[in-house]
Parts: sequence; C-alpha cells; structure tokens
Amino acid sequence: MSPQPLRRRIGQLLIGSFAGSDIPVELRSLAREFDLGGVTLFGRLGNIEGPEQVAGVAYDAKVLGVELPAWVGIDQEGGRVARLRAPFTVWPPMAVLGRSDDPALAKRFAAALAAEIAAVGISLDFAPVLDIHTNPKNPVIGDRALGERPETVARLGRVIIEELQRAGIAACGKHFPGHGDTATDSHVELPIVEHPPDRLRRVEFVPFKEAIDADVAFIMTAHVLAVALDEANPATLSRRIITDVLRGELGFDGVIVSDDLEMKAIANMMQPSDAAVAAIAAGCDAVLMCGSGSQAHIVEQAEALEALIYAVEQERLPLKHVEASLERNRRAKQRFLQARDGRPSKSPLVLESRPVSQRELKALIGCEAHRAVAQAMSAFA
Repeated sequence: MSPQPLRRRIGQLLIGSFAGSDIPVELRSLAREFDLGGVTLFGRLGNIEGPEQVAGVAYDAKVLGVELPAWVGIDQEGGRVARLRAPFTVWPPMAVLGRSDDPALAKRFAAALAAEIAAVGISLDFAPVLDIHTNPKNPVIGDRALGERPETVARLGRVIIEELQRAGIAACGKHFPGHGDTATDSHVELPIVEHPPDRLRRVEFVPFKEAIDADVAFIMTAHVLAVALDEANPATLSRRIITDVLRGELGFDGVIVSDDLEMKAIANMMQPSDAAVAAIAAGCDAVLMCGSGSQAHIVEQAEALEALIYAVEQERLPLKHVEASLERNRRAKQRFLQARDGRPSKSPLVLESRPVSQRELKALIGCEAHRAVAQAMSAFA
C-alpha cells in the first residue's frame, strides 16, 4: 500500500476528543485528512449541556468519518463515572448492583442505560468495568467495580454487555489485565500488579473471559505494570499481554483499545505520539487521546497519526499489522453503525436518520420507568 491511501485511513485507529459543545473546525480538518475512528464526549470539555445538544453534537461527530461513520463514545458507568447527569437518569455506582447479585436487575439497568444513550446518538459505551475490587485501598476503581468475587463480576458484566449490545451500543470491558488490585491511580502514576500468572488467570481474567464469550465489541487495556507477564512494559504497551495473552491465549478478536494515552502512567514515560505507535505495535487496534480538546491538543492528535504513518514507512510498524487493526475496526462498525434496515451487513456503511425528536427525548430521558430501576438498585446501597 502506498503512503497516501494509508494516510486517508490511519485516523480509524484514533478515538480523539475536542473542547466545546460543537465540533471545532480543527477536528473537522483532521477528519478530512486522516478519516477519524471516533470521539469521546466529556462534561469537563464542555461537550455535554443537555439531551438535545448531545444528540446534535453526536450526529455531527458521527459524520466526521469519511469512509466509515465515527464512533461517539462516552464513559457512562454509573456513580462517580457518569458523564451524562440529570435530566438523564442518575445511576448508582456498580458496587450497588453487585451487592444485589441480581442478573434480572442488571438487565433492567443496562437496557434503560442503553435506551437513553442510544437516543442521543452515542454508539460506544466504555463500560462495564470488569476489574475486581480486591484492594480496599484502590483509589481509582473502588465502587466502580461490580464486586469482590470474579464470578459476580463475570456474571453481571456479561448481562450488561449483552443488553447494551442488544440495543445497538458497542460495549467495552475494562481494564485488562485488571486494575482492581492496585494501590495507585494510573491517571497519576504507573500502578504495579504483582500477582503471579496463575492468580491472574484464576481471578483477574475471569470476567474478561466471560466478556469474550459474550462477544464484547471492545476491551480496554490498563496502564498497569503486571510484572509476572511483562516486567518492562505497561499492559497498554506490552505485546506479551495484548497480543500473546488477550489475543492469543484468551482468543479475543474484537477491538482492543488503549486507555487514554495522556494519563500520567504513560505520559510520564513518553509523548502521546510515541505511545500511540507503541500501543498499536503491541496489539491495540485503537488509541484514546482524551486531553484538553484544545486547538493545540487536536494538533497533538494529528501528530500521533503522522507518527503512525512514519512508523509504517520506516517498517517499525508492519503494514500487515495495521491492516488487521483497520479490518477489526471495520467489522465492529459494520456490526453497530450500519443502518438497521434488515439488509445484509455487506452493503456500504450508511448513517441512520437524524436524532430523535425533542418530544421523544423528553419522554425517554430520565423517565419514570428508568428512575424506578435506579431506585431498585439503590435499595442495595
């Protein structure tokens, strides 16, 4: 493949970010040059003002994709990590759902969550958390986890994945190979996981195996140093962990996405552009860059894509490897982003209709039925 056709597709490997309630011209320009895998919406970046505005910006984000529609992603877990707040249904943390140990309640929760985020055009939820809360001093996972036992997390995680994906939302299990038993926050520094391989396979891997069996669309890597698997590289940058274990041993053939490369666990080691090359080389199919979303940050996203192209040209990143990642991204988009009109999925990807009406949004977002599910979960707080 010549560099020019690769240049027009390399953006599929990036899920970026932007500042403001509308798509900035700089991101539109980046998408025209490189195509774009997707964007992630954040309240802190001013992307989220209300249901109608989110629906509009999500539609505009989706059409940034040139060859393929762009993902519109969000971290909508519940509890502390919920980017969509009232008037959307306010969900309790997943630890509450875990204490219920009730798959039927988990199914009701995930169906309601999916209905609301689908209504505003979100197509990818970076959920559920599949980490196991085995360390009470963990500063970043805590009540985001579904429980302290692998069987509970696996069982309820699978239900959430299946319900999200039944509703047309791509689910993302996180954070492989497990961030539950760490004492530091990877947003701040690099956590170390010291368990031997047999413990990881017996405990941490169990929910991820179940997610793979449930055909989860995405799995997100953890910025942790699992020394028993790779004593030199964080999981996100480790070919042993991503390619040999997650892809080879566990048999995952969906999209592997990095956690945000601008978190300090990685950013303290290298620039995001170098981290993007290292993550794709290790086996990731896409990388997240979720920084300030400013004009300068969008330039950094473009620099990461240029670095990937240069790595291919220098043969430090095999073209065959990149092509495989592009194909996995394409398959996922065919599965979730193609218009659902009953036609075979081999037809070209096309966008669905404009966002639902204001009246429909008001009837669905934060509706009584969904609030009743949240209240039923809160009974286990």
